[in-house]
Amino acid sequence: MRMGTHCRRLWGALPSGKHLVAAALGIVFFLLSSNQNANALPAFARKYGLRCSACHESWPMLNYFGQKFKDNGYQLMNDRDSPIWQNPGYWPVTFRITPIWHRVSTDKVSVDTYPGGGNTTPNGSTVARITASGFDLSGLDFHTGGTLEKNFSFYVLPSSNNAASFHFESVMARLDNLFGSPWLNIKLGKFELDNMLSEKRILTLTGNGGIYQLYHFRPPGDGNVFGQMGDNQLGVELMGHSWDDRTRYSAALLSSEDGQVGLPYGNAYTGFFTFSQAFDAGKMGVDRIGAYAMLGEAPTYYRTSGGAPLGSGAGISNKSFNREGVFGLLYFGPHVDVQFVTQHGWDNAWFGQGYGDLIGGTGPNNNVPGTTLPVGSQAPTWNGVTIEPHYVYSPQLIFIGRYETIRSSRQADGAAYTGTGSNQITGPTPSNFGNLSTYTVGYRYNPFMTSRAGFAWHNEWNWLHQDGTGVLVGGPAGSSINTTELLMGFDFDF
Repeated sequence: MRMGTHCRRLWGALPSGKHLVAAALGIVFFLLSSNQNANALPAFARKYGLRCSACHESWPMLNYFGQKFKDNGYQLMNDRDSPIWQNPGYWPVTFRITPIWHRVSTDKVSVDTYPGGGNTTPNGSTVARITASGFDLSGLDFHTGGTLEKNFSFYVLPSSNNAASFHFESVMARLDNLFGSPWLNIKLGKFELDNMLSEKRILTLTGNGGIYQLYHFRPPGDGNVFGQMGDNQLGVELMGHSWDDRTRYSAALLSSEDGQVGLPYGNAYTGFFTFSQAFDAGKMGVDRIGAYAMLGEAPTYYRTSGGAPLGSGAGISNKSFNREGVFGLLYFGPHVDVQFVTQHGWDNAWFGQGYGDLIGGTGPNNNVPGTTLPVGSQAPTWNGVTIEPHYVYSPQLIFIGRYETIRSSRQADGAAYTGTGSNQITGPTPSNFGNLSTYTVGYRYNPFMTSRAGFAWHNEWNWLHQDGTGVLVGGPAGSSINTTELLMGFDFDF
């Protein structure tokens, strides 16, 4: 599970009050009555002068043409793709940031005893619901991309959290249409995996709803952070497509380090493979279905010197993991579409027992020579699905829904999960331990989107539930966690 860890995603929960609901509905009807034309994302609109509806179903989510433009290396495949045709003053850059109001409420949080607070657990700790609200900022994204020369493209994204701590979210260069064929394109650097549902173009922003939980799920206590499908990864990718982009494939070789620089995890690699086929459904639209597989290995032991972890190459004793599933994009006329992704996940039993992640130089467990797994250890497996429908009233207004559910099919430990403190489980691990469900609803309204700037009024609500990972409130297992979030903000770029 990955709850609220993306640097751009922030938290909120549903407040009470009929006046707030009435006011929000009133604003929606006012905005619907003031429909205006919208244009493309600034970084490329300044080059090609395209309208928003040409590339985006709703900014920042791509439509069929926008995906084809991206697959071609941010080119329209005409004589003006080369920078030599651009105005010397053109600078392919876009800034994006989101000032917001948000509210988050999480139940069953272990707190110190205080007057009138919470329920007491069997081990004497206190459990309470924690709620906070206020005004905040998202992180800042600094997008720059395009072509260096015809069929030589690039993308660079320095990004910060809301405290202005920067990192490189994306840095890649790409050779397009090798030997004159769209089937051969090579990308090298740090980039997003070729996911049907793009987490980097996600339409939601809350802490739990602003990521795809399916892309980041790992069973509680699992040490494998390397199978993060939603994160940008370091590696090389070969991808290709037919001239009309109906048939697509990609094959990426990644370092098993979740996009971290400096080779901290040693010599381990992961492969990520996709294939999809689009077909014309007549008046319904151009639908697409496909499949993916992520197959890799990662270290479970980290060598040290004098008790301190070594630098590059410290990780050894690699163990395997895999993720695979199918995905689809189905249109039901000009206004409604549904995207879905399924996943079957499998981690080696060593990961299931907490080996793998490099935390402070060593994993939560360190597979030193001679280590044996506890009796009853087994490889954890799970199955999940993400379903995301959209109602596109116009390119300026989109209503969003999402349902995600993940169910464990085999726990890592047939005996017990050895948590600590108030999270400890004292009996056999329940079959539903770690199961997760989440719902997200919201809408985005773009009053304008010119070639110089864009603006969206964003409103979103999310509810997340996970079985057994809360503090112990009775019985052999932990309690379930429920978190609700509400976010309202201005998402703008320029």
